[in-house]
Amino acid sequence: MEAWLDALKIGMLVFVAALWQVTVMGDATIFGGTPDLLLVTLVGIALLRGSLAGAGAGFFAGLIVDTAYLQTMGLSSLVLTVAGFLTGRYAETTGRDRMYAPLLSVAVVTVLATTGAFALRFILGESPDAQLVFVEALLPTTILNVLIAPFVFAVVRRVLPPPSAVGAPEVSLLG
Repeated sequence: MEAWLDALKIGMLVFVAALWQVTVMGDATIFGGTPDLLLVTLVGIALLRGSLAGAGAGFFAGLIVDTAYLQTMGLSSLVLTVAGFLTGRYAETTGRDRMYAPLLSVAVVTVLATTGAFALRFILGESPDAQLVFVEALLPTTILNVLIAPFVFAVVRRVLPPPSAVGAPEVSLLG
């Protein structure tokens, strides 16, 4: 029963964050960058619930964004699924209790997701502007995402409290 409740909470968090991202923050440009509330929410979910929940939430988030913007279906889903999975693996293998983990994860995932989306658009022949993406927008977007991360994580942690130490899925490393 608890797993269904978690899935419902994750779905609602992703849905609300995606709607907010598409309607309000999608056109908000601050110092050349756009804060990505959806990506930061996804990182928070993946850090608290692991790789499978992160990948599922990323796929759902990407599907909502691709549908809302009427863009190439699956592109955002692929990027956000990989971002959620990798963040969840980081949390499972390194420990989610480290103080710097959320901010470091947001910074790294922002850079990786931007690079991955750029590469996929380039492969599909959409010819994105590399100077605009990497020189003008990447640093301000990363900084804005790191600045909103503590507030978003507070909401995510309130909705999805950390699992108890007994049932927390941790990975034990061999060697």
